[in-house]
Amino acid sequence: MNNISRRTLLGIGIAGASAAMLSPRHLYAAPLSATEQEIPLWPDDKPPGGNGPQGTERTSAKGSVTNISRPRMVVYRPERPNGNAVLVIAGGGYAHIERGPESFPAARWLQSIGFTVFELIYRLPGEGWSNSAPFQDGQRAMRLIRSSASKYGLNANRIGIIGFSAGGHLAGTTAAEPDSQRYPAIDAADQQSARPDFAGLIYPVLTFMPPYDNTRSRREIVGKHPTAAQSEAFSVERHVGNRMPPTFLAQAADDPISPIQNSLLMFNALKAAQIPAEMHIFQEGGHGWGLGKTGSPVHAWPALFETWIAGTSTAT
Repeated sequence: MNNISRRTLLGIGIAGASAAMLSPRHLYAAPLSATEQEIPLWPDDKPPGGNGPQGTERTSAKGSVTNISRPRMVVYRPERPNGNAVLVIAGGGYAHIERGPESFPAARWLQSIGFTVFELIYRLPGEGWSNSAPFQDGQRAMRLIRSSASKYGLNANRIGIIGFSAGGHLAGTTAAEPDSQRYPAIDAADQQSARPDFAGLIYPVLTFMPPYDNTRSRREIVGKHPTAAQSEAFSVERHVGNRMPPTFLAQAADDPISPIQNSLLMFNALKAAQIPAEMHIFQEGGHGWGLGKTGSPVHAWPALFETWIAGTSTAT
């Protein structure tokens, strides 16, 4: 086993051990450690795009978060930073955020191998926000991270994004359309670029076009009966251009939630635009596997990603 694989598996072990000690509900209710902090996305916690839900945020026993009125990032600072940063986005069909199985263990893994990690807690359209709200949050998050590069000791040209499932849609949209004006500029951070320098899309929902449009993500964003133009406006593969960063794709062929064509269409769009891309299709794995269970085929993807990201660093 090479050094990259050993470090990756060590990171997965750390994430698993942390999750085993406390239930997800307790993990997210616990005080932040010295290497963690929260960053609100919007001044005075007043985001654009609606009024949002009432009451307190809710976290299920497995770490699924709803009733989000305070969009924010949780920062995980590594002991030995490598200068790279990544915005990590869990999925949940834009109806909840799967922190427990997706963004929290991914953040711990990436933190353990030197990345400064920003975990995104974004707004959900079905909770009183507009369907633009999650995309506003994604764009704002990238700008805030880049504006804070010197504070966190980051290379401002090595700030990436990773998304799972619907989080892959949010990550992909942010990467494909970084210059879209999703909200009026409110401070100096909004003068920064929202373009990620690399993107990881893990079992992503990317297209809203038929016949692959039977996803909750599509229904939450454009409704049950969208026009073709509305569906195309939110289909990531239709917006890949020369500003798209190098992209890593991983998905299982037997995914029952997000058809495998999501990754295939995206890979073809990336190659047509001459964007560096790597895709891994696993025969089995289903959907929602996060880092992947030990011994499963999909458990290989974090090591593959780490090898890939080292290559993109060399290329740049």
